Amino acid sequence: MEDKKSTIRAGFMESLPLAIAIAAYGLSYGVLASQAHFTILGTVAMSLLVFSGSVQMVTVAMLTAGASVVSVLFTSALLNLRNLLYGAALAEGLAPAKKWRWLLSFGVSDEPFVLGSSRFNRLGSDPLYFGIVASTFYIAWFFSSLIGAMIGNQVDPQKWGLDLAFPVTFVALLIPSLKDRPVIATALAAVVIAIGLEYFMPGNQFTIIITGVLAPLVGLYLKKRS
Repeated sequence: MEDKKSTIRAGFMESLPLAIAIAAYGLSYGVLASQAHFTILGTVAMSLLVFSGSVQMVTVAMLTAGASVVSVLFTSALLNLRNLLYGAALAEGLAPAKKWRWLLSFGVSDEPFVLGSSRFNRLGSDPLYFGIVASTFYIAWFFSSLIGAMIGNQVDPQKWGLDLAFPVTFVALLIPSLKDRPVIATALAAVVIAIGLEYFMPGNQFTIIITGVLAPLVGLYLKKRS
């Protein structure tokens, strides 16, 4: 029992700083969705059922621009392809939770992957820890998007810098893991590719996907050579 309490405490405390940043991002999403004339129910329902900041932001932008539902679904699927790789990497750490893996898979995304994989590498499999982390983020995302939808036009996300809260915090989490040459090379390649694509094709919706596919190849190449 004490081990479970310790795991729950660790999961909550380690996810709390990033949960605050996620809440700021969720607040921004709720405000933008409200300004795009989404109903509060629709805004919150998307947070409950989709639980993906990038997909929800892109969905709001595309629907506002008049995109079809088919194109929105296709783009959303492409944006979340990285979650397949996350799931494969986390599979061993979540293996003990045989009956609950289907539920834990809903929490597989960028932030839980970073904390979960770090925990698994240090202490081994720990589905409970991952569940606490994912639940903390889920609750933060839901309530912040609800608040954002309720305050609507009263807040300008860019004026208050809410759109930067999540990426800045996420970068701070990634920095300690930049130790080995392949990892550093992957990060540098991602920076170069993303900046290059944004320079030549500004606003391209596939920049993240292309960067996510190409940058790891550099790290894999260096790792294979070493």
